Amino acid sequence: MSPTPLLETVGLTRTFPGVRALDGVDFRLFPGEVHTLMGQNGAGKSTLINVLTGVHEPEAGEIRLAGQPVRFATPQEAEAAGIQTLYQEVNLCPNLSVAENIFAGRQPRKRGLIDWKTIHRRAAEALAGLNLSLDVTQSLDTYPIAMQQMVAIARAVSVDARILILDEPTSSLDEGEVTRLFDVLRKLKASGIAILFVTHFLEQTYAISDRITVMRNGEREGEYLAAELPVQTLVAKMVGVNDADEHADERLAHASKPTRAPGVDEANAIGAPAQTGEPYLAAQGIARRGVLNALDLEVRPGQILGLAGLLGSGRTETARLLFGADRADAGAVRINGETVKLASPRDAVRHGMAYCPEDRKKEGIVAELSIRENIVLALQARRGWWRMIGRARQRELANAYIAQLGIKARDAEQPIGLLSGGNQQKVLLARWLATEPRLLILDEPTRGIDVAAKFEIMDRVRALCAKGLGILFISSEISEVVRVSDRIAVLRDRRKVAELSGEARSEHEVYGLIAGDRK
Repeated sequence: MSPTPLLETVGLTRTFPGVRALDGVDFRLFPGEVHTLMGQNGAGKSTLINVLTGVHEPEAGEIRLAGQPVRFATPQEAEAAGIQTLYQEVNLCPNLSVAENIFAGRQPRKRGLIDWKTIHRRAAEALAGLNLSLDVTQSLDTYPIAMQQMVAIARAVSVDARILILDEPTSSLDEGEVTRLFDVLRKLKASGIAILFVTHFLEQTYAISDRITVMRNGEREGEYLAAELPVQTLVAKMVGVNDADEHADERLAHASKPTRAPGVDEANAIGAPAQTGEPYLAAQGIARRGVLNALDLEVRPGQILGLAGLLGSGRTETARLLFGADRADAGAVRINGETVKLASPRDAVRHGMAYCPEDRKKEGIVAELSIRENIVLALQARRGWWRMIGRARQRELANAYIAQLGIKARDAEQPIGLLSGGNQQKVLLARWLATEPRLLILDEPTRGIDVAAKFEIMDRVRALCAKGLGILFISSEISEVVRVSDRIAVLRDRRKVAELSGEARSEHEVYGLIAGDRK
Protein backbone atom coordinates (compact mmCIF):
# COMPACT_ATOMS: atom_id res chain seq x y z
CA MET A 1 0.00 0.00 0.00
CA SER A 2 1.35 3.41 -0.93
CA PRO A 3 2.23 5.67 2.05
CA THR A 4 0.51 8.56 0.25
CA PRO A 5 -3.31 8.49 -0.02
CA LEU A 6 -4.69 8.77 -3.54
CA LEU A 7 -7.73 10.61 -2.13
CA GLU A 8 -7.77 12.44 1.20
CA THR A 9 -10.00 14.87 3.07
CA VAL A 10 -8.93 17.11 5.96
CA GLY A 11 -11.51 18.75 8.22
CA LEU A 12 -14.33 18.43 5.68
CA THR A 13 -17.51 20.20 6.81
CA ARG A 14 -20.94 20.56 5.22
CA THR A 15 -24.25 21.71 6.69
CA PHE A 16 -27.84 21.72 5.49
CA PRO A 17 -30.75 23.62 7.07
CA GLY A 18 -30.93 22.38 10.64
CA VAL A 19 -28.41 19.55 10.06
CA ARG A 20 -24.60 19.38 10.32
CA ALA A 21 -24.09 16.54 7.85
CA LEU A 22 -20.26 16.55 7.96
CA ASP A 23 -18.31 17.86 10.92
CA GLY A 24 -14.54 18.11 10.36
CA VAL A 25 -14.18 14.74 8.63
CA ASP A 26 -10.72 13.32 7.87
CA PHE A 27 -10.66 10.45 5.39
CA ARG A 28 -8.00 8.53 3.46
CA LEU A 29 -8.25 6.24 0.43
CA PHE A 30 -5.14 4.45 -0.85
CA PRO A 31 -4.39 2.94 -4.28
CA GLY A 32 -5.09 -0.78 -4.61
CA GLU A 33 -7.46 -1.14 -1.66
CA VAL A 34 -11.15 -1.61 -0.92
CA HIS A 35 -12.10 0.85 1.81
CA THR A 36 -15.61 0.45 3.21
CA LEU A 37 -17.57 3.33 4.70
CA MET A 38 -19.89 2.21 7.51
CA GLY A 39 -22.46 4.03 9.60
CA GLN A 40 -26.16 4.32 10.29
CA ASN A 41 -28.50 6.34 8.11
CA GLY A 42 -27.80 10.01 8.72
CA ALA A 43 -24.18 9.31 9.71
CA GLY A 44 -22.90 11.37 6.77
CA LYS A 45 -21.80 8.67 4.32
CA SER A 46 -23.81 9.90 1.34
CA THR A 47 -22.92 13.53 2.05
CA LEU A 48 -19.21 12.67 2.10
CA ILE A 49 -19.55 10.93 -1.26
CA ASN A 50 -21.50 13.87 -2.70
CA VAL A 51 -18.81 16.33 -1.57
CA LEU A 52 -16.02 14.14 -2.95
CA THR A 53 -17.75 13.92 -6.34
CA GLY A 54 -18.79 17.55 -6.81
CA VAL A 55 -22.49 17.20 -6.04
CA HIS A 56 -22.10 19.48 -3.00
CA GLU A 57 -19.41 22.00 -2.17
CA PRO A 58 -17.68 21.78 1.23
CA GLU A 59 -18.05 24.76 3.54
CA ALA A 60 -14.70 24.08 5.23
CA GLY A 61 -11.83 21.67 4.90
CA GLU A 62 -9.82 20.36 1.97
CA ILE A 63 -9.93 17.55 -0.59
CA ARG A 64 -6.61 16.26 -1.90
CA LEU A 65 -6.16 14.08 -4.97
CA ALA A 66 -2.72 12.47 -5.25
CA GLY A 67 -1.51 14.98 -2.67
CA GLN A 68 -2.79 18.06 -4.53
CA PRO A 69 -5.69 20.21 -3.29
CA VAL A 70 -8.76 19.94 -5.55
CA ARG A 71 -12.33 21.17 -5.54
CA PHE A 72 -14.92 19.82 -7.95
CA ALA A 73 -17.74 22.16 -8.93
CA THR A 74 -19.64 19.40 -10.79
CA PRO A 75 -19.68 15.60 -10.95
CA GLN A 76 -18.31 15.89 -14.49
CA GLU A 77 -15.17 17.52 -13.12
CA ALA A 78 -14.74 14.65 -10.67
CA GLU A 79 -15.17 12.11 -13.47
CA ALA A 80 -12.61 13.94 -15.59
CA ALA A 81 -10.18 13.63 -12.67
CA GLY A 82 -10.66 9.85 -12.64
CA ILE A 83 -13.39 9.41 -10.01
CA GLN A 84 -16.30 7.21 -11.09
CA THR A 85 -19.36 6.79 -8.89
CA LEU A 86 -22.10 4.16 -8.90
CA TYR A 87 -25.05 5.10 -6.71
CA GLN A 88 -27.55 2.90 -4.89
CA GLU A 89 -30.37 3.69 -7.33
CA VAL A 90 -29.48 2.82 -10.91
CA ASN A 91 -28.94 6.13 -12.68
CA LEU A 92 -29.20 5.13 -16.33
CA CYS A 93 -31.54 5.80 -19.26
CA PRO A 94 -34.04 2.91 -19.42
CA ASN A 95 -35.21 3.85 -22.93
CA LEU A 96 -31.70 3.45 -24.40
CA SER A 97 -29.98 0.19 -25.25
CA VAL A 98 -27.53 -1.53 -22.91
CA ALA A 99 -24.63 -0.51 -25.16
CA GLU A 100 -25.80 3.11 -25.35
CA ASN A 101 -25.96 3.28 -21.57
CA ILE A 102 -22.47 1.90 -21.14
CA PHE A 103 -20.96 4.39 -23.62
CA ALA A 104 -23.28 7.38 -23.16
CA GLY A 105 -21.33 10.58 -23.68
CA ARG A 106 -18.23 8.84 -25.00
CA GLN A 107 -19.36 7.02 -28.14
CA PRO A 108 -16.53 6.03 -30.48
CA ARG A 109 -16.89 7.57 -33.93
CA LYS A 110 -15.81 6.68 -37.43
CA ARG A 111 -15.73 9.35 -40.14
CA GLY A 112 -17.79 11.63 -37.95
CA LEU A 113 -20.54 9.06 -37.35
CA ILE A 114 -21.17 6.91 -34.28
CA ASP A 115 -19.40 3.56 -34.70
CA TRP A 116 -22.17 1.23 -33.58
CA LYS A 117 -20.24 -1.94 -34.38
CA THR A 118 -17.42 -0.89 -32.06
CA ILE A 119 -19.86 0.24 -29.36
CA HIS A 120 -21.66 -3.09 -29.39
CA ARG A 121 -18.40 -5.06 -29.34
CA ARG A 122 -16.87 -3.04 -26.51
CA ALA A 123 -20.11 -3.09 -24.50
CA ALA A 124 -20.21 -6.89 -24.76
CA GLU A 125 -16.55 -7.00 -23.64
CA ALA A 126 -17.31 -4.78 -20.65
CA LEU A 127 -20.12 -7.10 -19.58
CA ALA A 128 -17.97 -10.16 -20.19
CA GLY A 129 -15.55 -8.72 -17.66
CA LEU A 130 -18.38 -9.17 -15.14
CA ASN A 131 -19.02 -12.73 -16.41
CA LEU A 132 -22.32 -11.48 -17.79
CA SER A 133 -23.77 -12.02 -21.24
CA LEU A 134 -26.60 -9.77 -22.42
CA ASP A 135 -27.94 -8.65 -25.77
CA VAL A 136 -26.40 -5.16 -25.70
CA THR A 137 -28.72 -3.94 -28.47
CA GLN A 138 -31.82 -4.46 -26.30
CA SER A 139 -33.44 -1.58 -24.41
CA LEU A 140 -32.25 -1.42 -20.80
CA ASP A 141 -35.82 -1.43 -19.43
CA THR A 142 -36.37 -4.94 -20.82
CA TYR A 143 -34.09 -6.25 -18.09
CA PRO A 144 -34.89 -6.54 -14.35
CA ILE A 145 -33.39 -4.19 -11.76
CA ALA A 146 -30.57 -6.61 -10.93
CA MET A 147 -29.40 -6.69 -14.54
CA GLN A 148 -29.69 -2.90 -14.84
CA GLN A 149 -27.45 -2.60 -11.79
CA MET A 150 -24.86 -4.83 -13.43
CA VAL A 151 -24.97 -2.65 -16.56
CA ALA A 152 -24.32 0.40 -14.40
CA ILE A 153 -21.35 -1.39 -12.86
CA ALA A 154 -20.06 -2.31 -16.32
CA ARG A 155 -20.27 1.35 -17.35
CA ALA A 156 -18.39 2.45 -14.25
CA VAL A 157 -15.54 -0.05 -14.58
CA SER A 158 -15.19 0.39 -18.36
CA VAL A 159 -13.87 3.93 -17.82
CA ASP A 160 -10.17 4.42 -17.13
CA ALA A 161 -10.77 5.44 -13.52
CA ARG A 162 -8.29 5.81 -10.67
CA ILE A 163 -11.00 5.81 -8.03
CA LEU A 164 -14.27 3.85 -8.04
CA ILE A 165 -16.97 4.79 -5.53
CA LEU A 166 -19.73 2.22 -5.05
CA ASP A 167 -22.71 3.38 -2.97
CA GLU A 168 -24.79 0.32 -2.01
CA PRO A 169 -24.10 -1.45 -5.34
CA THR A 170 -25.26 -4.86 -4.07
CA SER A 171 -28.71 -3.86 -2.83
CA SER A 172 -30.38 -5.35 -5.94
CA LEU A 173 -28.03 -8.29 -6.47
CA ASP A 174 -28.45 -11.90 -5.44
CA GLU A 175 -25.68 -13.93 -3.82
CA GLY A 176 -24.19 -15.13 -7.10
CA GLU A 177 -24.14 -11.64 -8.56
CA VAL A 178 -22.49 -10.25 -5.41
CA THR A 179 -19.80 -12.91 -5.70
CA ARG A 180 -19.26 -11.95 -9.35
CA LEU A 181 -19.03 -8.26 -8.46
CA PHE A 182 -16.51 -8.94 -5.69
CA ASP A 183 -14.35 -10.94 -8.11
CA VAL A 184 -14.32 -7.91 -10.40
CA LEU A 185 -13.49 -5.55 -7.53
CA ARG A 186 -10.54 -7.73 -6.52
CA LYS A 187 -9.19 -7.57 -10.08
CA LEU A 188 -9.58 -3.80 -10.12
CA LYS A 189 -7.87 -3.54 -6.74
CA ALA A 190 -4.96 -5.65 -8.01
CA SER A 191 -4.56 -3.24 -10.92
CA GLY A 192 -4.10 -0.34 -8.48
CA ILE A 193 -7.56 1.21 -8.54
CA ALA A 194 -8.74 2.63 -5.21
CA ILE A 195 -12.26 1.50 -4.31
CA LEU A 196 -14.58 3.22 -1.83
CA PHE A 197 -17.38 0.83 -0.95
CA VAL A 198 -20.56 1.69 0.96
CA THR A 199 -22.84 -1.07 2.24
CA HIS A 200 -25.14 -1.97 5.13
CA PHE A 201 -24.30 -5.67 4.92
CA LEU A 202 -21.82 -6.73 7.59
CA GLU A 203 -20.89 -10.00 5.87
CA GLN A 204 -20.12 -8.19 2.62
CA THR A 205 -18.03 -5.66 4.51
CA TYR A 206 -15.71 -8.35 5.84
CA ALA A 207 -15.71 -10.30 2.58
CA ILE A 208 -14.29 -7.45 0.50
CA SER A 209 -12.75 -4.78 2.76
CA ASP A 210 -9.12 -4.00 3.48
CA ARG A 211 -9.98 -1.07 5.75
CA ILE A 212 -13.12 0.36 7.31
CA THR A 213 -14.01 3.92 8.26
CA VAL A 214 -16.91 4.29 10.69
CA MET A 215 -18.99 7.48 10.67
CA ARG A 216 -21.52 8.57 13.26
CA ASN A 217 -23.57 11.79 13.49
CA GLY A 218 -21.59 13.50 10.73
CA GLU A 219 -18.21 12.75 12.28
CA ARG A 220 -15.52 10.19 11.58
CA GLU A 221 -15.58 7.78 14.51
CA GLY A 222 -12.40 6.02 13.39
CA GLU A 223 -10.44 4.19 10.68
CA TYR A 224 -9.55 0.51 11.12
CA LEU A 225 -7.98 -2.46 9.37
CA ALA A 226 -10.86 -4.84 8.63
CA ALA A 227 -8.86 -7.85 9.82
CA GLU A 228 -8.35 -6.20 13.22
CA LEU A 229 -11.94 -4.99 13.80
CA PRO A 230 -14.30 -7.65 15.26
CA VAL A 231 -17.87 -7.43 14.01
CA GLN A 232 -19.26 -6.80 17.51
CA THR A 233 -16.85 -3.88 17.91
CA LEU A 234 -17.85 -2.49 14.52
CA VAL A 235 -21.53 -2.57 15.44
CA ALA A 236 -20.74 -0.92 18.79
CA LYS A 237 -18.93 1.94 17.06
CA MET A 238 -21.78 2.39 14.56
CA VAL A 239 -24.54 2.59 17.17
CA GLY A 240 -22.44 4.44 19.75
CA VAL A 241 -22.15 2.09 22.71
CA ASN A 242 -19.10 1.39 24.86
CA ASP A 243 -18.01 -0.79 27.73
CA ALA A 244 -19.25 1.80 30.23
CA ASP A 245 -22.78 1.55 28.87
CA GLU A 246 -24.69 -0.80 31.18
CA HIS A 247 -27.07 -1.68 28.32
CA ALA A 248 -24.31 -2.22 25.74
CA ASP A 249 -24.46 -6.02 25.69
CA GLU A 250 -28.24 -6.01 25.25
CA ARG A 251 -28.13 -3.40 22.48
CA LEU A 252 -25.33 -5.17 20.63
CA ALA A 253 -27.15 -8.47 20.83
CA HIS A 254 -30.11 -6.83 19.10
CA ALA A 255 -27.88 -4.97 16.63
CA SER A 256 -26.34 -8.23 15.44
CA LYS A 257 -29.83 -9.46 14.45
CA PRO A 258 -30.87 -7.60 11.32
CA THR A 259 -34.63 -7.59 11.77
CA ARG A 260 -35.60 -8.31 15.37
CA ALA A 261 -36.57 -5.12 17.16
CA PRO A 262 -35.68 -4.36 20.76
CA GLY A 263 -38.71 -4.15 23.02
CA VAL A 264 -40.95 -6.49 21.01
CA ASP A 265 -43.28 -8.37 23.34
CA GLU A 266 -42.37 -12.06 23.41
CA ALA A 267 -46.04 -12.88 22.83
CA ASN A 268 -45.61 -11.45 19.35
CA ALA A 269 -42.13 -12.86 18.73
CA ILE A 270 -41.35 -15.33 16.00
CA GLY A 271 -42.34 -18.80 17.06
CA ALA A 272 -45.37 -17.62 19.06
CA PRO A 273 -48.66 -19.17 17.99
CA ALA A 274 -50.06 -17.29 15.02
CA GLN A 275 -53.59 -15.99 15.03
CA THR A 276 -56.03 -18.14 13.16
CA GLY A 277 -59.20 -17.44 11.26
CA GLU A 278 -60.45 -16.92 7.75
CA PRO A 279 -57.92 -15.32 5.36
CA TYR A 280 -58.41 -11.66 4.59
CA LEU A 281 -56.99 -12.21 1.10
CA ALA A 282 -56.92 -15.48 -0.80
CA ALA A 283 -55.40 -15.76 -4.28
CA GLN A 284 -56.16 -18.88 -6.31
CA GLY A 285 -54.22 -19.68 -9.47
CA ILE A 286 -53.22 -16.06 -9.96
CA ALA A 287 -50.82 -15.75 -12.90
CA ARG A 288 -49.50 -13.47 -15.63
CA ARG A 289 -48.17 -14.96 -18.85
CA GLY A 290 -44.37 -14.70 -19.07
CA VAL A 291 -44.17 -13.14 -15.61
CA LEU A 292 -45.59 -15.52 -12.99
CA ASN A 293 -46.91 -19.07 -13.06
CA ALA A 294 -50.19 -19.85 -11.30
CA LEU A 295 -49.92 -19.80 -7.52
CA ASP A 296 -52.11 -19.81 -4.44
CA LEU A 297 -51.59 -17.52 -1.43
CA GLU A 298 -53.50 -16.69 1.72
CA VAL A 299 -52.84 -13.70 4.01
CA ARG A 300 -54.62 -13.86 7.36
CA PRO A 301 -55.36 -11.08 9.85
CA GLY A 302 -52.67 -10.82 12.51
CA GLN A 303 -50.16 -12.86 10.52
CA ILE A 304 -47.07 -12.14 8.45
CA LEU A 305 -46.75 -14.18 5.28
CA GLY A 306 -43.18 -14.03 3.97
CA LEU A 307 -42.20 -14.46 0.33
CA ALA A 308 -38.74 -16.02 -0.04
CA GLY A 309 -36.81 -16.55 -3.24
CA LEU A 310 -33.93 -15.28 -5.31
CA LEU A 311 -34.13 -12.27 -7.58
CA GLY A 312 -36.28 -13.18 -10.57
CA SER A 313 -38.22 -15.81 -8.62
CA GLY A 314 -41.47 -13.81 -8.85
CA ARG A 315 -41.64 -12.08 -5.45
CA THR A 316 -42.24 -8.50 -6.64
CA GLU A 317 -44.33 -9.74 -9.57
CA THR A 318 -46.66 -11.46 -7.07
CA ALA A 319 -46.99 -8.28 -5.01
CA ARG A 320 -47.76 -6.16 -8.06
CA LEU A 321 -50.46 -8.57 -9.27
CA LEU A 322 -52.12 -8.65 -5.85
CA PHE A 323 -52.11 -4.84 -5.65
CA GLY A 324 -53.44 -4.35 -9.18
CA ALA A 325 -50.28 -2.59 -10.39
CA ASP A 326 -50.08 -5.30 -13.05
CA ARG A 327 -53.07 -7.23 -14.32
CA ALA A 328 -53.36 -10.98 -13.84
CA ASP A 329 -54.56 -12.92 -16.87
CA ALA A 330 -55.57 -16.01 -14.85
CA GLY A 331 -56.84 -16.89 -11.40
CA ALA A 332 -59.03 -15.16 -8.87
CA VAL A 333 -58.63 -13.06 -5.73
CA ARG A 334 -61.05 -13.19 -2.80
CA ILE A 335 -61.17 -10.59 -0.04
CA ASN A 336 -63.15 -11.55 3.06
CA GLY A 337 -64.50 -14.48 1.08
CA GLU A 338 -65.83 -12.44 -1.85
CA THR A 339 -64.27 -12.56 -5.32
CA VAL A 340 -63.02 -9.13 -6.35
CA LYS A 341 -61.50 -7.59 -9.46
CA LEU A 342 -58.25 -5.72 -8.89
CA ALA A 343 -57.80 -3.88 -12.17
CA SER A 344 -55.74 -1.05 -10.64
CA PRO A 345 -54.11 0.06 -7.38
CA ARG A 346 -57.19 2.22 -6.80
CA ASP A 347 -59.27 -0.98 -6.59
CA ALA A 348 -56.78 -2.50 -4.14
CA VAL A 349 -56.78 0.58 -1.90
CA ARG A 350 -60.58 0.64 -1.95
CA HIS A 351 -60.51 -2.95 -0.62
CA GLY A 352 -58.21 -2.03 2.27
CA MET A 353 -54.83 -2.89 0.75
CA ALA A 354 -51.58 -0.91 0.94
CA TYR A 355 -48.26 -1.40 -0.85
CA CYS A 356 -44.74 -0.12 -0.09
CA PRO A 357 -42.85 -0.88 -3.35
CA GLU A 358 -39.35 -2.25 -3.80
CA ASP A 359 -37.91 0.92 -5.36
CA ARG A 360 -38.88 3.67 -2.91
CA LYS A 361 -37.05 6.36 -4.91
CA LYS A 362 -38.86 5.77 -8.21
CA GLU A 363 -42.17 4.25 -7.13
CA GLY A 364 -42.61 5.44 -3.55
CA ILE A 365 -41.60 8.91 -2.45
CA VAL A 366 -42.22 12.16 -4.30
CA ALA A 367 -38.86 13.73 -3.51
CA GLU A 368 -39.87 17.33 -4.21
CA LEU A 369 -42.87 17.22 -1.86
CA SER A 370 -42.75 17.67 1.89
CA ILE A 371 -43.12 14.92 4.48
CA ARG A 372 -46.66 16.15 5.15
CA GLU A 373 -47.64 16.00 1.48
CA ASN A 374 -46.14 12.52 1.06
CA ILE A 375 -47.96 11.16 4.11
CA VAL A 376 -51.43 12.34 3.04
CA LEU A 377 -51.00 11.35 -0.62
CA ALA A 378 -52.70 7.92 -0.53
CA LEU A 379 -55.46 9.04 1.83
CA GLN A 380 -56.25 12.03 -0.37
CA ALA A 381 -56.28 9.85 -3.49
CA ARG A 382 -58.74 7.45 -1.86
CA ARG A 383 -61.04 10.30 -0.76
CA GLY A 384 -60.91 11.90 -4.20
CA TRP A 385 -59.48 15.29 -5.05
CA TRP A 386 -62.89 16.94 -4.78
CA ARG A 387 -62.85 16.17 -1.01
CA MET A 388 -59.62 17.87 -0.02
CA ILE A 389 -58.05 17.21 3.36
CA GLY A 390 -57.58 20.56 5.08
CA ARG A 391 -54.07 21.85 5.77
CA ALA A 392 -54.62 21.71 9.55
CA ARG A 393 -55.72 18.04 9.37
CA GLN A 394 -52.75 17.25 7.13
CA ARG A 395 -50.36 18.74 9.68
CA GLU A 396 -52.10 16.86 12.48
CA LEU A 397 -51.71 13.54 10.65
CA ALA A 398 -48.11 14.20 9.64
CA ASN A 399 -47.03 15.29 13.12
CA ALA A 400 -48.73 12.27 14.68
CA TYR A 401 -46.91 9.81 12.44
CA ILE A 402 -43.59 11.65 12.76
CA ALA A 403 -43.88 11.13 16.51
CA GLN A 404 -45.31 7.60 16.32
CA LEU A 405 -42.71 6.22 13.89
CA GLY A 406 -39.77 8.26 15.17
CA ILE A 407 -39.15 10.02 11.85
CA LYS A 408 -36.06 12.18 12.21
CA ALA A 409 -36.76 15.48 10.47
CA ARG A 410 -36.73 19.22 11.11
CA ASP A 411 -40.51 19.36 10.78
CA ALA A 412 -43.35 18.08 8.58
CA GLU A 413 -42.58 20.65 5.88
CA GLN A 414 -39.07 19.35 5.21
CA PRO A 415 -38.75 17.86 1.67
CA ILE A 416 -38.70 14.07 1.91
CA GLY A 417 -35.80 13.95 -0.56
CA LEU A 418 -33.52 15.38 2.16
CA LEU A 419 -34.21 12.51 4.58
CA SER A 420 -32.09 9.38 5.00
CA GLY A 421 -33.31 6.15 3.41
CA GLY A 422 -34.63 4.74 6.67
CA ASN A 423 -36.64 7.87 7.41
CA GLN A 424 -38.01 7.94 3.86
CA GLN A 425 -39.17 4.35 4.39
CA LYS A 426 -40.93 5.36 7.60
CA VAL A 427 -42.75 8.17 5.74
CA LEU A 428 -43.96 5.63 3.16
CA LEU A 429 -45.17 3.40 5.98
CA ALA A 430 -46.98 6.40 7.50
CA ARG A 431 -48.61 7.18 4.15
CA TRP A 432 -50.27 3.79 4.06
CA LEU A 433 -51.08 3.56 7.75
CA ALA A 434 -53.03 6.79 7.35
CA THR A 435 -55.45 4.86 5.10
CA GLU A 436 -56.09 2.32 7.91
CA PRO A 437 -55.42 -0.74 5.69
CA ARG A 438 -56.37 -4.34 6.43
CA LEU A 439 -53.50 -5.77 4.35
CA LEU A 440 -50.04 -4.25 4.02
CA ILE A 441 -47.62 -5.42 1.31
CA LEU A 442 -43.99 -4.62 2.15
CA ASP A 443 -41.52 -5.22 -0.68
CA GLU A 444 -37.91 -4.92 0.57
CA PRO A 445 -38.84 -2.47 3.36
CA THR A 446 -35.36 -2.63 4.93
CA ARG A 447 -33.22 -2.52 1.79
CA GLY A 448 -30.44 0.05 1.92
CA ILE A 449 -31.17 1.19 5.47
CA ASP A 450 -29.06 0.79 8.58
CA VAL A 451 -29.36 -1.71 11.40
CA ALA A 452 -31.06 0.63 13.86
CA ALA A 453 -33.66 1.76 11.29
CA LYS A 454 -34.42 -1.90 10.53
CA PHE A 455 -35.16 -2.46 14.23
CA GLU A 456 -37.58 0.43 14.34
CA ILE A 457 -39.42 -0.48 11.14
CA MET A 458 -39.75 -4.17 11.99
CA ASP A 459 -40.84 -3.26 15.53
CA ARG A 460 -43.70 -1.25 14.01
CA VAL A 461 -44.57 -4.06 11.61
CA ARG A 462 -44.85 -6.62 14.41
CA ALA A 463 -46.94 -4.21 16.51
CA LEU A 464 -49.33 -3.64 13.59
CA CYS A 465 -49.59 -7.37 13.04
CA ALA A 466 -50.45 -7.87 16.71
CA LYS A 467 -53.39 -5.48 16.22
CA GLY A 468 -54.84 -7.64 13.43
CA LEU A 469 -53.20 -6.26 10.29
CA GLY A 470 -52.32 -8.88 7.68
CA ILE A 471 -48.86 -8.41 6.16
CA LEU A 472 -47.20 -9.79 3.03
CA PHE A 473 -43.45 -9.41 3.63
CA ILE A 474 -40.80 -9.63 0.90
CA SER A 475 -37.05 -9.49 1.45
CA SER A 476 -33.99 -10.74 -0.41
CA GLU A 477 -32.44 -11.56 2.99
CA ILE A 478 -33.67 -15.08 3.74
CA SER A 479 -32.69 -14.75 7.40
CA GLU A 480 -34.94 -11.70 7.67
CA VAL A 481 -37.92 -13.51 6.13
CA VAL A 482 -37.44 -16.49 8.46
CA ARG A 483 -37.18 -14.23 11.50
CA VAL A 484 -40.33 -12.16 10.99
CA SER A 485 -42.76 -14.48 9.22
CA ASP A 486 -45.45 -16.74 10.66
CA ARG A 487 -45.61 -18.60 7.34
CA ILE A 488 -43.25 -18.56 4.36
CA ALA A 489 -44.14 -19.10 0.70
CA VAL A 490 -41.01 -20.13 -1.20
CA LEU A 491 -40.77 -19.13 -4.87
CA ARG A 492 -38.46 -20.51 -7.54
CA ASP A 493 -38.47 -19.85 -11.26
CA ARG A 494 -41.64 -17.72 -11.04
CA ARG A 495 -43.68 -20.37 -9.27
CA LYS A 496 -44.51 -21.26 -5.69
CA VAL A 497 -42.72 -24.48 -4.72
CA ALA A 498 -43.69 -24.79 -1.05
CA GLU A 499 -45.14 -23.12 2.01
CA LEU A 500 -43.48 -23.46 5.41
CA SER A 501 -44.86 -22.92 8.89
CA GLY A 502 -44.01 -23.86 12.46
CA GLU A 503 -40.66 -25.55 13.00
CA ALA A 504 -40.21 -26.02 9.25
CA ARG A 505 -39.43 -22.30 8.96
CA SER A 506 -35.63 -22.33 8.74
CA GLU A 507 -32.98 -20.85 6.48
CA HIS A 508 -31.69 -24.35 5.72
CA GLU A 509 -35.11 -25.50 4.53
CA VAL A 510 -35.75 -22.34 2.49
CA TYR A 511 -32.37 -22.52 0.75
CA GLY A 512 -32.93 -26.22 0.03
CA LEU A 513 -36.28 -25.44 -1.63
CA ILE A 514 -34.78 -22.57 -3.64
CA ALA A 515 -31.95 -24.83 -4.81
CA GLY A 516 -34.40 -27.62 -5.68
CA ASP A 517 -33.02 -30.00 -3.03
CA ARG A 518 -36.41 -30.30 -1.29
CA LYS A 519 -39.79 -31.39 -2.61
